[in-house]
Amino acid sequence: MRYGVNLLNFGSGTTPDSLVRQATDARDLGFGFAMISDHITVTPDVHSVYPAPFYDQFVLAAHLAGRVPGLRLGTTITVIPYRHPLQTARLAANIDRLNDAGFILGAGVGWSRAEYEALGVPFDERGAITDEYLAAIRASWAEETTSFQGRYVSYEGIHNAPLPAAQLPVWVGGNSPAAQRRAARLGEGWHPFMPTLDVLRTALPRIAAEAEAAGRPVPDLVPRLQLRLTPQPDTADRPLGHGSVDQLRADLETLAGLGATDVLLDTYPGTPGERGTADDDRRTLELVAEKVVDPATGVIR
Repeated sequence: MRYGVNLLNFGSGTTPDSLVRQATDARDLGFGFAMISDHITVTPDVHSVYPAPFYDQFVLAAHLAGRVPGLRLGTTITVIPYRHPLQTARLAANIDRLNDAGFILGAGVGWSRAEYEALGVPFDERGAITDEYLAAIRASWAEETTSFQGRYVSYEGIHNAPLPAAQLPVWVGGNSPAAQRRAARLGEGWHPFMPTLDVLRTALPRIAAEAEAAGRPVPDLVPRLQLRLTPQPDTADRPLGHGSVDQLRADLETLAGLGATDVLLDTYPGTPGERGTADDDRRTLELVAEKVVDPATGVIR
């Protein structure tokens, strides 16, 4: 398995220099990729969880591409309805070209009704919009000149150069049955956040069946684990990534057995009040690299 780090692109003390340091630390510890979260409008509900300043994921990825060579970049996730699909397609493809190690587009529907309202996008239609926009994004990558006719977006004869001829990998986020179906039909990877083992065991056969029905390869399992390491073991029904160092090691062994290809590690505890310093985050990742897995080789210790 390959291992990556979620870059914390928000909150007090977050600066351009601290973001470069996060990415550099991840690379120097042996992690192969780093991913960045998405919010455009930091509404009060967003601010309570992911406080301002919130650095734009695509701008930050472009910033890092020229400063931290050798680190693959991506988004976890891009809220697909927030941007016109041609804009998202171009941003992702351009960063893929600018970054020597490439780019992964994480894709999802988001959760903030207030942010949707501020952007003038219908919250209750976010699933249908996401499906249509992803289809448009994939078409724009595959064709030098593309046209698309849909319910939410239509255009004719758009010239896409210098977009790549090959598809970029799309990791579809979300744990719900709808997200699982979307991953099967439109993604190269399923990117659940904080999954439990029971969720994975139930979802993976369903995703495989859905992909087979759609005539597509089964998407890879590429989960994002919130790291909450504790001196004592956590309960058996915990999200993977919670508990002792030994439990985390067992979690990674389980994921390998389930066929996971990539694992994203997230040091953010979920609320600003629980968040430590950048040094705390680095120490957590150093502990993982020393005691749990060699991120450069993927060997579980």
